[in-house]
Amino acid sequence: MQNFVFHNPVKIIFGQGTIASLAELVPARARVMLLYGSGSIKGNGVYDQVMAALRHHRVEEFGGIEPNPSYETCMRAVAQARSFGIDFLLAAGGGSVMDATKFIAAAIPHTQGDPWDMVLKKVPVSAALPLGCVVTVPATGSEMNLNAVISRTETQEKIPLKSEHLYPRFSILDPDTTFSLPYRQLANGVVDTFAHVCEQYLTYPANAPLQDRQAEAILLTLLEEAPKLHSEGDGYAVRANLMWCATQALNHSLSCGVPGDWSSHAIGHDLTARFGLEHARSLAIVLPAVLSHQRHRKAEKLLQFARRVWGVTETTTDQTIDAALARTRNFFETLGLPTRLRDYQISPADCRIIEQRLGAREPLLGEHQDLGAADVAAILALAE
Repeated sequence: MQNFVFHNPVKIIFGQGTIASLAELVPARARVMLLYGSGSIKGNGVYDQVMAALRHHRVEEFGGIEPNPSYETCMRAVAQARSFGIDFLLAAGGGSVMDATKFIAAAIPHTQGDPWDMVLKKVPVSAALPLGCVVTVPATGSEMNLNAVISRTETQEKIPLKSEHLYPRFSILDPDTTFSLPYRQLANGVVDTFAHVCEQYLTYPANAPLQDRQAEAILLTLLEEAPKLHSEGDGYAVRANLMWCATQALNHSLSCGVPGDWSSHAIGHDLTARFGLEHARSLAIVLPAVLSHQRHRKAEKLLQFARRVWGVTETTTDQTIDAALARTRNFFETLGLPTRLRDYQISPADCRIIEQRLGAREPLLGEHQDLGAADVAAILALAE
C-alpha cells in the first residue's frame, strides 16, 4: 500500500426530514446565498423546506445554474454575492450546483487576477467562503469532497478544480428529495458512481485488499439496487442505498494508498464540453473503451473485477476481460445509457481537437501518467 494522508471534515446528515436541521447547521448571523439549478427545488418541496429552516436568516437567491456549470454563470453569482455581502453559501441540487457553489466560494475572495486562473492555471485557492449542501441528485459525490469541475463556454473547456478550502462544512442527504427525479437522472447517477469507483479500483495491484473490497462492495450494491428503480421506483430504501453509494464512491476513502486513473473522466469532460453530452453518458462511452485499451496493463485488476463483481470465469485472460467489459456495457445500456460514440452521431474524426488538447496535457493521462494523443485516439476508436 502506498503512503497516504486522509482527511475529510464534511459532516453528513442523512435521512428523511433532515433539511430542517439547516436551522442549526447554518451560522445564526450568516448572510446566506441559496444556489440552485433550473428551479425544480421549487416544485418538489425542497425550496420550501430550506426556506422554512432558514426563516430567521437573511437569504439571497441565485438560480439558473446549468448542468456542467459555466464560468460565466458562476461569475454572475460572484458579483451578486459580493454586492450583498454574502458570507455563507448553500447549494441545493446535484453535482453541478455543488461544483458551481465551490467555485463561487473560492472566486468571491479572489480579487487579485482572474478567478478562472484557479481552474486553468491551477493558481492555488487561498481562501473560500464556507458552504453547505442539500443534495437532491445522487451522483457526483461532490457533497463530501474537495473537488469541482467547471466549464468555460467560449473555449469549450471543462476542467477540474480542487482545494482543501472547498470541502463543504456539512451536507444533507435526504433520499426523499430524489422521488421527483426522472429515471434518466437516477440512471445517470448510477453510472457516474460506477465510473468513480472504477477510476480508483481498476488500475494495478497495490496490496490494498480492504480498499479493493470497499470498491467491490459499492459496485455490487449498484448492480443489486439499480434494477429496482424499474420495479420498485418508489422504494425509499433503494434511493437511500444509491445515494450513500454515490457519496462513498468519491469521498476519497477508496483512493487511500492506491493509484488512480481518471483518464475516462478527462476524455469524458472534453466530450461533454465539445458535444454537450451529459457527464455520465460520456463516461458510459469512454470507460469501457479505456479498460479495453489498457487491458494488458490493468489485467490483474480486470480479472479480479471479472471474478468478484461479475462472476466471470472464462478460460483465457482475454475471454474473461472481454466478458467483464461486455457485461459492464450491457449494465450501462440496460439503464438506458448508450456506450458508443455513434449512438450520438459522433465519429473519432470529430474528436481530433480532444486528442490534441489532452495529448498536450502535463502530466499525461492514466495511473502511469503516460497516455498521450495517440492513446486518446485509440480509445476513441474503440468507443466508436
